[in-house]
Amino acid sequence: MDPNQSDSQPPSTQTEVPRGNAAGFKKYFSDDLISGLLVFLIALPLCLGISLASGFPPIAGIFTAIIGALVTTFISDSELTIKGPAAGMIVIVLGCVTAFGGDGMTGGWSDADVTAYKMTLAVLVVASVIQVLFGVFKGGILTEFFPVAAVHGMLAAIGVIIIAKQLPVALGVTANGGALELLQQVPTMIRNCNPEIAAIGLISIIAMFVWPMIGKKISLLRKIPSPVIVLLIAIPMGLAFDLTHEHHYEFQGQDYVVGESFLVSMPDRIFGMFQELTFPDFSALTHPVAYKWILMAFLIGSLESLLSAKAIDFIDPYKRKSSMDRDIIAVGVGNVAVAFVGGLPMISEIVRSRANIDNGAKTRFSDFWHGIFLLVCVAFIPMFIHRIPLAALAAMLIYTGSRLAHPSEFMNVWRTGREQLLIFVVTLVATLATDLLIGIAIGIATKLAIHVINGAPMSSMFRRSFETVSTDEHQIEIIARDSAVFSNWIPLRRQIETLGLMENKNVTIDFSQTKLVDHSVMDKLHGLESDFTQQGLTLTLVGLDHHKPLANHEHAARKRPREFADT
Repeated sequence: MDPNQSDSQPPSTQTEVPRGNAAGFKKYFSDDLISGLLVFLIALPLCLGISLASGFPPIAGIFTAIIGALVTTFISDSELTIKGPAAGMIVIVLGCVTAFGGDGMTGGWSDADVTAYKMTLAVLVVASVIQVLFGVFKGGILTEFFPVAAVHGMLAAIGVIIIAKQLPVALGVTANGGALELLQQVPTMIRNCNPEIAAIGLISIIAMFVWPMIGKKISLLRKIPSPVIVLLIAIPMGLAFDLTHEHHYEFQGQDYVVGESFLVSMPDRIFGMFQELTFPDFSALTHPVAYKWILMAFLIGSLESLLSAKAIDFIDPYKRKSSMDRDIIAVGVGNVAVAFVGGLPMISEIVRSRANIDNGAKTRFSDFWHGIFLLVCVAFIPMFIHRIPLAALAAMLIYTGSRLAHPSEFMNVWRTGREQLLIFVVTLVATLATDLLIGIAIGIATKLAIHVINGAPMSSMFRRSFETVSTDEHQIEIIARDSAVFSNWIPLRRQIETLGLMENKNVTIDFSQTKLVDHSVMDKLHGLESDFTQQGLTLTLVGLDHHKPLANHEHAARKRPREFADT
């Protein structure tokens, strides 16, 4: 989830930190307006594509981004995050739609799809209320429980699922099944592809991958997002193939059909969006399966949103810190509103947020403006949006999926330790073979088993295993014992934040009495070191001299050999 470190830095001559208040709205109006416009250009096609891939009407994703912009801007204190639908939630929403008997785009928009859509909205309402309560009761820290390798394995699995589900759309064929089944059908899909639709899909995929490389070499083109280039190519191709009218054509002796079913379905008149508003069907809550999807929508949505918000704080040029609890409350409130009008769930979205920073946004009002541009677009020119080929949107999502499941993800995990790669791969495969909830549970169980093998006492993994010593009025020492691992990290983190950051004291953590310090703890301590540095404090780790790193990486797990067990 963590993006590369931003190159942008606050101007050395400017000491004032921009804030999203009334004064900031006026002072940074032009910066935020321009960034909002550029983010809108990225968000429009992604909102449509994510919505279709989730088994919702395409306009649902735009509802989400609009409401996210207009509601969360005034609740969250996160200055640079963009709220909207995210590819990571496709698997959750589509899974829920399928559980209620729908199949989304496959075979057209049927009565069964409408019913499943409305029932899924009810599930999302309940999950969103839990999100709000989660933030109110300061539950944001619970996302710290999940081990890093398992989270990345889950995200990689989501990427594979997105690619598998979108390949048929990009090729103009119909295919059913889980991700593994669909991947097995790829040769058949290629043989049976609709040539005109596949041409749009293939060229769009190439544009998504090649354009960023061109932007790196030609600075003037860097500001033009890849999705905009795809639209500039795909829409004229759709018009050239006359996709607005259903007709047959022949290619190499075979007959194919194309028409409006290969274009985005949108209202055909100004303000037609208001006829698309949809209310949840709360009879869904009488079905036991609903509660599985409530739990998954809440867990995965909250986890992904908080991880994204934290990552954006890390690359904020002005190093502003957001309240994670306040941000998840904002997302939850926005999601309640969205679900009552027929929209997708929103999160603090990483790709659009990073683009927001790169485009020079200063305050949260850039998110607001991106929503206003979306509202104007869908209200006044939905007929133009209708001309976007579905294959182009599928190409954008295939690119997004490839970023989540990129080979570099495997290499990055490998560098932190072979055991981390095992957890990553086990989580990925288990998720593809089952579902997200079971997959992440298997990943966590694998990590616990590895800890036992590495000598960590099982009795220490779920209890507080440290004590605090106050050395003087400016210094606190925390002595960790037995093991410092992901499953007992939360109380340790609370102690570090409470006694260090909140009381403005330096903290030293002594690991000399631990048998194991795992990768998740090492990685998260590194993040806390940055927080301490920003407050002019220090977080120092000692007592690891006799611990053996399990890989040649600064965040690798540390294991104490037996010969030092009693020292």
